[in-house]
Amino acid sequence: MNPNPQLTRAIGLPHATAMVVGTIIGASIFVQPSEIAALVPTPAGVFLVWLVSGVLTLFGALVCAELASTFSNSGGVYLYLKEAYSPALGFLWGWAMFWTMHSGILAAIAVICARYVAFFIPMDTLGMKAVAIVVILALSAVNYVGVKQGSRLQTFFTAGKLIAVVAIIVFGFALGSPVAGQSAAETPVPGEGTSIVDFALALVAGLFAFGGWHMVTYSAEETVDPRTTIPRALMFGTMIVTGSYVAVNAVYFYLLPPETVAMSTRVAADAADAILGSGGGAIMSGLVVFSTIGGLTGIILAGPRVYYAMARDGMLFRWFGDIHPRYRTPHRAILAQAVWSSVLVATGTYRELFTRVIYTEWIFFGLMALGLFMLRRRSDLQRGYSIWGYPVVPVVFALSSFAIVVNQVLSNVAESAVGLLLVLVGFPVYVLWAKKGLRKKE
Repeated sequence: MNPNPQLTRAIGLPHATAMVVGTIIGASIFVQPSEIAALVPTPAGVFLVWLVSGVLTLFGALVCAELASTFSNSGGVYLYLKEAYSPALGFLWGWAMFWTMHSGILAAIAVICARYVAFFIPMDTLGMKAVAIVVILALSAVNYVGVKQGSRLQTFFTAGKLIAVVAIIVFGFALGSPVAGQSAAETPVPGEGTSIVDFALALVAGLFAFGGWHMVTYSAEETVDPRTTIPRALMFGTMIVTGSYVAVNAVYFYLLPPETVAMSTRVAADAADAILGSGGGAIMSGLVVFSTIGGLTGIILAGPRVYYAMARDGMLFRWFGDIHPRYRTPHRAILAQAVWSSVLVATGTYRELFTRVIYTEWIFFGLMALGLFMLRRRSDLQRGYSIWGYPVVPVVFALSSFAIVVNQVLSNVAESAVGLLLVLVGFPVYVLWAKKGLRKKE
């Protein structure tokens, strides 16, 4: 066996695009877009929220596209923050990822998957936790034995998911009956009866539904021609998702009254019931299971590449950066992520950690966008892609990111403070780690 194994470049443009689409489209678009409809109770207003959310996500993707064309190593946001600012900021991103943000969303989506499996196989809370853990371990095992296997599985589930989305759109309009008395001409104008605050809150919900777009940058060293492939995947994937979200919501409003969309906790199932009768719930439950597995595959693939990059930079235990001699994957980082996410599922602590901390990733996103200006001043860097609309696009994305943070802090000061503290706890850990590293060099 090779004594110095390296990562294998096996992710092409179709697989990278599937990763962008697959990690974004999870269960949210099928389960609860009602949160947006409750805040913006007009169909036109809801479509405007999804469109603006998609445009802002595209702006973030464009920022990442230029950064990915500049740096071809693994690590994504961690690497960009480290290069633009300092290793400390990069470490805080990785710290929050492992302990809360990334592992927390992995645990949360696995639990959602298990809850919908329970539609077909009745089980109690303990049983659902067991199923969630089995799903995490099984998908981690696939990624353990090769990035090619993991990316192919991701592509398969993403293709199936998009086919399902197209089926919802086609059958919804072809077989469903429009809501009585509702027509495009009677659709209220955007913002009618809606305050700016409500629209902003709805926009936050929409942006969270687009979460995960940046994860494709984590595996740059396993991507074929990453300086070209990743920017294209980000742009293609974001546009595909935006189109899918708008079209699916059009089906919801075509089949269901606006007040039903706003109050439903299973809007996709309600829409399916409107077409197929009581059997629609079973079909949508199966689709949610399929969709969550597809999302989990990409999330499980992405995270360990950040921990691998951090270990290589001396910011984590060296064994996190070990490459399996046969499978050419960061196998120990994959195992560590699987174990910690399973612990979060078993204890139920993922819910508190994730909901308190997830808003903090937008602080890092805003800093990443501003960091683009700093990195452009460095003469030692060459970029393969220049962001469209510079400097407006990164500025708008940065301001939007910080606005999300301010909105969260003002809406719940105590919870926000706890979440920020959980992230900042990583700073003294970094200081101790850095001192240890300096002593080794002396």
